[in-house]
Amino acid sequence: MKAIILAAGEGLRCRPLTLTRSKVMLPIANRPILEHVIGSLEKNGITDIILVVGYKKERIMDYFEDGLNFGVKIKYVEQRAQLGTAHAIEQAKKWIDPEDSVFLVLNGDNLVEPKTIADLLNNYEGDASLLTVRMEETAGYGVVLKEKERVTKILEKRPGDLSRIVNTGIYIFTPNVFETIEKTPISENGEYAITDTLQLMIDEGKIVTSVSTESKWLDAVHSWDLLKANATVLNSDRNLKLEGEIEDGVFLSGKVAVGKNTRIRSGTYIVGPVVIGENCDIGPNVVILPSTTIGDNVSIRSFTEIQNSIIMNDCRIYSHGRISNSIIGSNNTIGSGFFVEEKEGLSIIMNGTVHRAPKLGTIFGDDNRIGNSVLVKAGVTIAVDCQVESGNTIYKDLSRHSVVL
Repeated sequence: MKAIILAAGEGLRCRPLTLTRSKVMLPIANRPILEHVIGSLEKNGITDIILVVGYKKERIMDYFEDGLNFGVKIKYVEQRAQLGTAHAIEQAKKWIDPEDSVFLVLNGDNLVEPKTIADLLNNYEGDASLLTVRMEETAGYGVVLKEKERVTKILEKRPGDLSRIVNTGIYIFTPNVFETIEKTPISENGEYAITDTLQLMIDEGKIVTSVSTESKWLDAVHSWDLLKANATVLNSDRNLKLEGEIEDGVFLSGKVAVGKNTRIRSGTYIVGPVVIGENCDIGPNVVILPSTTIGDNVSIRSFTEIQNSIIMNDCRIYSHGRISNSIIGSNNTIGSGFFVEEKEGLSIIMNGTVHRAPKLGTIFGDDNRIGNSVLVKAGVTIAVDCQVESGNTIYKDLSRHSVVL
């Protein structure tokens, strides 16, 4: 069976992290979300993959190449304009043989485990099948109405009590779906949505079924959702290895992974689950607490505490700071005495819409320079290539190339 992975979008709600990379390349446990998806396909014996790319496609293609290093074979097709999921799937039509009985479609920015995919592979039927999960809070998701296992209606992103059955965006189609895609009308959002294609199939009398799953499916809608996904993967990973140099006087507790050529200096206290990448220099006397991931080529100096956070590659964090419930992008330099305020139940306005963050410190994009004794207020984001001089308190979001004197 072939799989089409949709990986063309930017992920606007994950800015500023997606200003420099697509959402599928955001790291969870030091691996891009897309790598987790490909790994789950490979474990189900699906190795023939078509990646639909668009935004920042070079970064994806440079990382995955032909897929052989990941146990799969990858072909790339480009969606030049973001015209919806049905349009994205249509770009891969030339790689789907009409003689193929079925093919799989899934998103590259949703975290799934192998069993999630297996649940659909083992139970699909009809002209199309979609995988669903049951959620109490359905706002922002498409929900499904059905009679027994047959889908009667798909309601796209309409909150309410009509259904608690959420569409995961994981599908199995026959090649006949391309005929319906060609007839799919454009939505009021100016896109060709695969859910509209499915509804058209239903209206035409074709058999569209749903398969429910209780296996792992996480949709990182906002950047802060990566923290939950990161914690989930760290807690479930059983293959954590200590490959670096651990000096005497280091305290390790729980599941901790340390990459090659990384040095953990004396007096450092690490409570897992924690993953630390390669070529890092940590300590002495650093505290790293659960659900933290630290990328490659990171240095963290004395008396800094980090908890439930993601620190991406090539960062330098100096002494006497505290970072909690935060995401720090690549190539950031953060001076001594850096503190992040954190709060629960934050209301964050994005594009005129209020979004709720359950608990958040800060989110940094890439390539920022932060001076000494800087405080960042809870929920404030710093974009890319910003400079903050010492002694400042950052009360509001900083846009690209901002300078705070």
